[in-house]
Amino acid sequence: MSRENTTAGDEIKLRRVAEWLWEIPRQGGMRVPGRIYASEELLPSLQDNNSMRQVMNVACLPGIVGYSLAMPDIHWGYGFPIGGVAAMDYDNGVISPGGVGYDINCGVRLVRTNLVFRDVEEKIPRLVEALFSSIPSGVGAHGAIPKISLGDERRLLREGARWAVGEGYGRQEDLEYMEEGGALQGADADLLSERALERGLRQVGTLGSGNHFLEIGRVEEIYRTREAEILGLFPDQLLVLIHTGSRGLGYQTCEDFLKVMNRATGKYQIDIPDRQLACTPVKSPEGQDYLAAMACAANYAWANRQVIMSQAEKAFIRVLGISPRELGFFLIYDVCHNIAKIEEHVVEGKPRRVCVHRKGATRAFPPNHPLIPKAYRQIGQPVLVPGDMGRYSFLLVGTETAMEATFGSTCHGAGRVMSRAQSRKISRGINIDQEMARRGVVARYQGRATMAEEMPHSYKDVAAVVETMERAGISKKVARFRPVGIIKG
Repeated sequence: MSRENTTAGDEIKLRRVAEWLWEIPRQGGMRVPGRIYASEELLPSLQDNNSMRQVMNVACLPGIVGYSLAMPDIHWGYGFPIGGVAAMDYDNGVISPGGVGYDINCGVRLVRTNLVFRDVEEKIPRLVEALFSSIPSGVGAHGAIPKISLGDERRLLREGARWAVGEGYGRQEDLEYMEEGGALQGADADLLSERALERGLRQVGTLGSGNHFLEIGRVEEIYRTREAEILGLFPDQLLVLIHTGSRGLGYQTCEDFLKVMNRATGKYQIDIPDRQLACTPVKSPEGQDYLAAMACAANYAWANRQVIMSQAEKAFIRVLGISPRELGFFLIYDVCHNIAKIEEHVVEGKPRRVCVHRKGATRAFPPNHPLIPKAYRQIGQPVLVPGDMGRYSFLLVGTETAMEATFGSTCHGAGRVMSRAQSRKISRGINIDQEMARRGVVARYQGRATMAEEMPHSYKDVAAVVETMERAGISKKVARFRPVGIIKG
């Protein structure tokens, strides 16, 4: 089936490959076609913005293989679109900080409890207040733990979540349920600037601002009973989603290496269509340094989420007056969605070592993959897809089709449909607390302006996003959660 649809503004022609898949044919400097996963319902959200042009720009990068890919939550970003996936040949391709983003290892973790929502419904406001008091949020917020020493920070940057567990934040078994065990190998803190290190000293255990949040949710619907049972889910169960990243340390690391890459792009005579795609060969000294510095920031993010999870457990125990055993605060999984990784994938029928950039995209490995926790190996990797704080969030699992079509990747969230400025304007006439209460959500936040930028009207319907990936066979829905409590910056 093939037909053409021309978007407004940029006049980019899309060829329909399938009901849920569109292709931008090679043109100009594109080395591979672009492919965008989107239903008819979501397609209008791509019009009149730059995200499709960014898909085309990424397709021009040296060493890109397969396709320049975009998930259905695609929206405009720095260099790469958010929701973009691109694999570069390890030997002959490039690595670009724009393909990871400023918030390195921004990611999500999902925690289950033994609690039934209806049994604790009246205590949700107290729980939200306790979480808001225990977990600092907002721009520049200082950590839930005292300022760490530079020596401790360097160990944290090497060990990731393992450092946090060693300091008493959580349990050893938590590490089994994190992507990469909560730490990327090869991290080298000597490659980080003094400014990056300084910014990281006080922010361990903080949510930050922007679209980051902690959400208390309840299991509203289960789509696949077997998978849900293996993951420990049951109807009306209370869960916690934690969405944050590497804070100021990650931002500064990206900023520092963009300067390095801008110089290196000229040094290696790499022609790029957008300076925001500054890059260098993966195997070059600059490329290897970026990977090692990026690993530090990624490990910081895992440690950060681990500390937040521990602080959240303490708040639940304190408010509810129950034991840890009764609470059953157990990590289901932790995934990153702003990262570049060296992986092996089949390209044109042959195994190939590639550097996979996932920016606003989640790894979605299939059943029996060795990098999946043994407890989940028969069902595939858990994929966590938070929504807009007002409707719903989802738990999915990866598939073999994802490995074949998207380098083992799927969507990461709802995806914006309007700028933060537009959202603030629309929110002027809204009583935010009343609107969230109307949706059944108790919300606590540092500033109205940030909350106004992140209201549900700012985002696509995440149900349409995950449905697109399900119909494409990339990931499968396991459960849907309804938010009942939110804290954010």
